[in-house]
Amino acid sequence: MNNIKDIILIALEQEAPEMATWENVFFTGVGKVNASMTAAKLIERYKPERVWNFGTAGGITLHNGIHQVGKVVQRDMKCTQLGIELGETPFEPNSRTIVIGEGISCSTGDDFVINPKLAIPTDIVEMEAYAIAKVCKNEVVKFYCYKYISDTADEEAGSTWAENVANGEEHFIKTYKDYHGG
Repeated sequence: MNNIKDIILIALEQEAPEMATWENVFFTGVGKVNASMTAAKLIERYKPERVWNFGTAGGITLHNGIHQVGKVVQRDMKCTQLGIELGETPFEPNSRTIVIGEGISCSTGDDFVINPKLAIPTDIVEMEAYAIAKVCKNEVVKFYCYKYISDTADEEAGSTWAENVANGEEHFIKTYKDYHGG
């Protein structure tokens, strides 16, 4: 298993129960800290060519389907009292946004969004992609990110997410297999 070219990271097994049996699928747990720790350990151990992140997201401008993420934004770093822009890591210029390719914008934070009127405009919201993207950027590993819209990031988001948490798996499998030619 030390020859894995692709690592697939998903926050929770509930999001992809069938994929849980794949040798290159790992579950990070929820949030930026869990995601970054898991990504860093696995990249160090397996030295993959690519890291994939599949998972659910709340839709702000999008309301259904699977979408490729092209830009991740950190939404919950708040040091504006120091004159630092919302989302920017203190003393780390240009840390708010990581461009990873073509696709939509994704705002990552350690909170479950229940109000679609965010301080940082974005297409979707979730809790792990920015952290994984930052680890991949630092380790110079190609990063692919696809999110399935499970809810509309509103007051009903918790119950809607619970109803739809596993609905993206068929799309994750198809996306991954299509990349590898079938």
